[in-house]
Amino acid sequence: MPEPKETQPKGRPDDEAAAKKMSEIEVLIRARYPLVYVITWEEQRLLRHVMKIGSRLGKGVFEWSVTTGLVPAGTQVQSQKHRDTATQDPLVALDNVIEHVEPALYVFKDFHPFLKGQNMAVIRRLREVSSTMQNTYKTIIIASPIFELPAELEKDLTVVDFDLPGEKEFAALVTRIIDEVKGNPKLNVAIDNHTREQIVHALLGLTLVEAENVLAKTLVEHRSLGEKSLDVIYNEKRQIIRKSGLLEYYDAEEDLSSVGGLDALKSWLLKRSVAFTDQARQFGLPAPKGVLLLGVQGCGKSLMAKTISNTWKLPLLRFDVGKVFGSLVGSSEQNIRRAIKVAESVAPVVFWIDEIDKAFRGSRGSGASTDSGTSARVFGAFLTWLSEKNKPVFVVATANDVSMLPPELLRKGRFDEIFFVDLPAFVERRAILDIHLKKRRIDPASFDMDALARACSGYSGAEIEEAIISSMFDAFYEKQPITTQRLLESIGQTVPLSKTMSEEVDGLRKWAEGRARRATSDAIAAEPGADKRKLEI
Repeated sequence: MPEPKETQPKGRPDDEAAAKKMSEIEVLIRARYPLVYVITWEEQRLLRHVMKIGSRLGKGVFEWSVTTGLVPAGTQVQSQKHRDTATQDPLVALDNVIEHVEPALYVFKDFHPFLKGQNMAVIRRLREVSSTMQNTYKTIIIASPIFELPAELEKDLTVVDFDLPGEKEFAALVTRIIDEVKGNPKLNVAIDNHTREQIVHALLGLTLVEAENVLAKTLVEHRSLGEKSLDVIYNEKRQIIRKSGLLEYYDAEEDLSSVGGLDALKSWLLKRSVAFTDQARQFGLPAPKGVLLLGVQGCGKSLMAKTISNTWKLPLLRFDVGKVFGSLVGSSEQNIRRAIKVAESVAPVVFWIDEIDKAFRGSRGSGASTDSGTSARVFGAFLTWLSEKNKPVFVVATANDVSMLPPELLRKGRFDEIFFVDLPAFVERRAILDIHLKKRRIDPASFDMDALARACSGYSGAEIEEAIISSMFDAFYEKQPITTQRLLESIGQTVPLSKTMSEEVDGLRKWAEGRARRATSDAIAAEPGADKRKLEI
């Protein structure tokens, strides 16, 4: 049989990532791979691309589902003309594929339930189909959002992940929707390039259908496309995160003004706030990988994770490692991969792992043997992703006990930077007092802020906040105003962690020296003249 005519594709594909995957699928088809398993939620988008491949290669394209049977690709669900009820049976459909002699591509939709252990007849028939089709110009493409591969088919099937749409496809979608509704006087779709770019970036992680639906929703709710559209899109993403069960979507309200001090860390983050824009990519900048925050408890590490999300206008996902460790053997490794896949699907995003030292404590030393090495395997999968990820997922990890951190985590390349967050210096304590007093509608100008900041020496930000709250309870109970003296008394009644665990804090500082970058600049940490004795001369 002569090989079908193959013509080169005309035009440039809309999306480079999708084009790469489709190129991979086309290569497999041209190499006469009989069975290709494509993992995707977007079967219609995949079908359209397969039809284009079929047109280029001169092959017919057919689609199968359990409701329609084997029909020509593109047949409307409502159409009864081409429906073949007999081929709704997967065995009959596979028999038809073998009997069909013309070059063709067959897309079997949601075929995964028939690949489970109890369907041995279908599995056996697929193996026979694979053997029979080796020397033909026919290929079966199984399209399913769920990966189900029986051991019997491991050597016969080739698996391909079909990526979600990229920026170019979403940009084309936004342009199409604007063109369709711009004549409607009730809708305002006149947006500048910056807003358009923000909307396109926000849509990343959705399917084309989801994106079209959410854009229609924002037009109905706000009668426009603009800044408010971003909230609607992020609400849609929140649903995706919620369905995963492994990640929590945080609505961060904190910004940089909510954090007292840490000026070096803030400066570092501000310089990277534009790294997710098109201009940054055109300049050649890669998306930042992440940051590891080490330091004393209660000094603002978790607060900074929330701040990054709000400052960069990116969704914040909190990763609960405890949910990863399932009871079934192998489920923990699968859960970590699922969590990573969900995070990447809604990228760009901030991926927050709180107290990573406790999360992966079993991956180091003798602890790994207590769970048959599950912690080590999960940690290994996480480390591999940290080093190799190419999606714009910014990882923020916090840790209190550096002795529990595996050395592999601290190697260069896992994170862009490692910051040490120490107890606040005088200027920072004053800023923290100011923030928490204003937060409770109390005017800081009525207090001796220098005296309060000196009295809080050795206190963490969380301890300073608790001292203010404690004095407020006392004042409210006694029906008296809050004064500097009352706050000083409340501060004096608290023993800070730096005293009760002074050895641990000193050890942490000693470890960080030369190993981590200080989150507070040297000029601020020096506290020039703040705590010196004042003399009358």
